[in-house]
Amino acid sequence: MARKKKVSMQDIADHLNISKNAVSLALQNKPGVGEEMRHKIIEAAKSLGYGPYGEKPSSSGTVLVLVPERIMSYQDNDHFQFFHDMIWGLEKSIRAKGWNAVIAPIDAEMEAGLELPRHCTEMTYKGIILFGIVDRAYAKLVWELDVPLVMLDSYHRGLPCPVVSSDNIEGAYEAVSVLIRSGHRDIGFIGPTNLTSSHEERWFGYWKAMSENGLPIDLAKVVASSVSFHYTSDEICTLLDTMPQWPTAFFCGNDRIAYLLAAELKKRNIQVPEDISIVGFDDLKAGAEQGLGLTTMRVEKARMCDAAAELLLSLPGNNREMVRHYIRPTLVVRDSVREC
Repeated sequence: MARKKKVSMQDIADHLNISKNAVSLALQNKPGVGEEMRHKIIEAAKSLGYGPYGEKPSSSGTVLVLVPERIMSYQDNDHFQFFHDMIWGLEKSIRAKGWNAVIAPIDAEMEAGLELPRHCTEMTYKGIILFGIVDRAYAKLVWELDVPLVMLDSYHRGLPCPVVSSDNIEGAYEAVSVLIRSGHRDIGFIGPTNLTSSHEERWFGYWKAMSENGLPIDLAKVVASSVSFHYTSDEICTLLDTMPQWPTAFFCGNDRIAYLLAAELKKRNIQVPEDISIVGFDDLKAGAEQGLGLTTMRVEKARMCDAAAELLLSLPGNNREMVRHYIRPTLVVRDSVREC
């Protein structure tokens, strides 16, 4: 019997019609290769059986990570980077614990048609990490599988199971407290609480900080819902144009919204922080070109990924207890807040 040919980096390069150097950079996790290409190279290494990527895990050695495809091709680059950091952070954490991570994308048609990835029925695995925002009906489909399950970053109430999330309530409370300590009493809020558990919890944190300090919440200075995941400038414009009087500060449910708000204020000759202070959440870098140093809460992505892997691998079986593991975000103070 002929001996099976050992797969080389050149084989991967030829398979993808790219350079061997690009393959080397990607497999060594070095800069110089885009995240999308890095993902393709790693998947090719697995399918061709290159080195450690070709090792067949035991039936108990695999963790399945389900990811909505939309967050792997996000419209704004910073969110794209944020979610890719989380995906590869998960793979790194799972591998560090001696298990194999298989990333299974969920496209829009699968989500709408309630179709599970083929991995769920064609392979054996320890359990599932459901990462990102999916419709409740789809989350319920995964939740009903008779396997260990951990939801990461987002979840649905009424589907009890272990969850790892950023500590959004306490993080938002701390963010709003920064504004209050700076003398602000009239603070608005912008965030799509109707779409994600994260924004819902950040609204709770905002409400808690305002309530504990005896400050009223003016609903004319609040936008707490959105028609889609891609919060638009139009929604922010409507708020600014219909507000009888602007607040001295805003807390935004994420940094993308904060940067959109800052841009719309600038069009109206309103300066940040001289006229209005802003605090965000996530610690994205999307507003660097605006020259705005945004005070924000940094989501500790690596710790969240490690906690999700650790929690799943520690589950004794099909656990559907309402367990919450919150990772505290870190306050990052920059120059988007002034003393009022």
